[in-house]
Amino acid sequence: MRLLLLEDDPILGEGLRDYLRSEGHSVDWATTLLAARALASEPHDALLVDWQLPDGSGLDWVKSLRRQDDTRPILMMTARDLLKDRITGLESGADDYLVKPFAPEELVARLHAVHRRSVGAATGRKRIGDIEVDLQGRSVWLWADGRSEAVDLTAREWQILEALVSRCGRIVDKTTLEGLAGGLDSSANSNVVEVHIGNLRRKLGRHVIDTVRGLGYRLTEGGE
Repeated sequence: MRLLLLEDDPILGEGLRDYLRSEGHSVDWATTLLAARALASEPHDALLVDWQLPDGSGLDWVKSLRRQDDTRPILMMTARDLLKDRITGLESGADDYLVKPFAPEELVARLHAVHRRSVGAATGRKRIGDIEVDLQGRSVWLWADGRSEAVDLTAREWQILEALVSRCGRIVDKTTLEGLAGGLDSSANSNVVEVHIGNLRRKLGRHVIDTVRGLGYRLTEGGE
């Protein structure tokens, strides 16, 4: 997933950014509301938002996003541990609420949970043309002649496919996919995305993923 992390503490922010990247996610890290607002139009799959920031309230920003019909999953991260604060955070638009200090493993588990809920049914299974994807189980099948066959994907291939499935029919820019495919070693001049896209087309069918020249890639709903 591509994530927006809004955390002003430099030690915690850097630690979370590096851990999330080690888990295969692409992370844009902002330390102020001003910086977060500048990144808000980017195609993030989820937002991780601190409550108290140097230039304002992260909770107020969450409220404003919801008023703008922004439906992306939002996870609040805060030292406020009173019941009334938890209720306020959730009623203001957060999908989950995590009290500091917390283990990064718990953050990732909660992040996956809110993302699963946002993409559809509890099972996370979607049928797109000739492929069926289980987002929760991280599995994919290829259908032919009324029968399905499981397809083995590498971790990076799965991360790219997950990003495309979550935005089915919409263009996913190459920079986003580079972050998923290359992590900290990604480069604007790298062809790592093209390599993984080529492998996915070989395994799932060339018609499944469209190249939108100069913009990125798109998973086709009808497989045409």
